[in-house]
Amino acid sequence: MSIVSHSNAFRWLANGDEAFAAMLSAIAAARRSVRLETYIFSAGEPGDRFLAALLAARQRGVHVYVLMDAWGSQDLDSQFWEPLEQAGGELRRFNEQTHKGFIFRDHRKLLVCDEEIAIIGGFNIAPEYVGDGVKRGWCDVGLHLAGPLAVPLAESFDKMFTRAELRHGAFMRVMKTGAHARITGVDGDLLMSGPGRGFSQLKRALSADLKHAQQVQIMAAYFLPTWKLRRALIAVVRRGGRVQLILPGQSDVPLAQWATRRLYRTLLSGGVELFEYQPQILHAKLVLVDDVVYVGSANLDTRSLHINYELSLRLRNQRVAAGARQLFAANLAHSRRIGRNEWQASQTLWSRLKQRWAYFLLARMDLFLARRQLAGLR
Repeated sequence: MSIVSHSNAFRWLANGDEAFAAMLSAIAAARRSVRLETYIFSAGEPGDRFLAALLAARQRGVHVYVLMDAWGSQDLDSQFWEPLEQAGGELRRFNEQTHKGFIFRDHRKLLVCDEEIAIIGGFNIAPEYVGDGVKRGWCDVGLHLAGPLAVPLAESFDKMFTRAELRHGAFMRVMKTGAHARITGVDGDLLMSGPGRGFSQLKRALSADLKHAQQVQIMAAYFLPTWKLRRALIAVVRRGGRVQLILPGQSDVPLAQWATRRLYRTLLSGGVELFEYQPQILHAKLVLVDDVVYVGSANLDTRSLHINYELSLRLRNQRVAAGARQLFAANLAHSRRIGRNEWQASQTLWSRLKQRWAYFLLARMDLFLARRQLAGLR
C-alpha cells in the first residue's frame, strides 16, 4: 500500500453530456500526455469527436495512448484509429491475440491528462451515453479530479497498457501476482482489482465501511453482491439505519436484471428500500456509505468483484459526499419504489424461474468458468 499526499479538487459529472464535454476539454488542454482507457469505443457520436481531439493533441506534440478492450470494442472498424497511429499515437486492444476469448476483460474507464487531470466513471465512449440521462441517453455518473491522485491513476493505466498485449507465459506471471492494489491518499483510496491472486479491494473496503454504517445509498447498473455484502446491507437496517438502492427499471442486459430481481424478496424482507430508475437505461456505479463515496467502473456484481479488471475511488470528502447525495436524490426522483407486497403479488412461476436461472448463470456459473479458465493457465 502506498500513500498519496496533498489534496485534490473534485467535480461531479451528472450525465453523458457533462462527462464527454469535460473529457474533450481536458484533451484539448493537454500539453504533455493523454491516456484514455475504455471498455467500449464506438464510431459516430461522440467517438468521432474523440478521435479528432486526440489527433489534434498528437499533432501539437502531446503523447497519446489509447487502450480499449478487444471484446467490448469488437464492433469498431479496424481502420478507425489509423489517422492517430500514423500521427504517432499509440493504441492497444486488451486481450486481442493469445487470449481473445478469455473471460477476463478490461472493464475500466479512465482519462488522465498531463498526470494532473483525471476523469473516471461508468461512461463508455458510445452514442447511447450521449444525453442528460433522463430525456435522452443512458443514466450514468462520473467524477472529474485535479490533483495528485491523477499520478497513480496514470501509473495504473501504464500497467494495463503493458499488460494488454502479453503472451501466454507473461500473462500467467501477471495472473499469479494478481491485479489487486490499494493506494491511500488524504482524500481517500484508489482501488484496483482484477483476476488472479489477492482479495478484492473494493469488496474488502465496502465490507469494512458497512459494519458501522447508518445511511447507505447505492445506484447500480448490475447488482449481484456476495452473500456477505447482502447480509451487511440488511444489518444496517436492523440496527436502525437506512439502505436505499436505485436499480434498473430497464436494462441493456435483461439476464442481469432477472438475476438481480432474484434478490428482491430477501432485500425487501430485510427492510432495504428498492427503487427502479424509469426514464432510461441505468448504467451508473455509485455507492454512498455515510460520508464515504465509491465511484468508478466497478458494478456490485460477480464479474466486477471477481473477474474483470476494474478501477474505483473510495473518497472521504464531505463536499464530494454532498454532491453524490444530490445526484442520488435527482435520480431517485425519476425512480419507482418497489413495495414488498406489490412485488410478491407480481411474481409468477415463469418470472421466478427466469430469475433463478439467470442468477445461477451470472452469480455461480460465470465465476466457476472464470476460475476454471484461470486454473487452465497454470
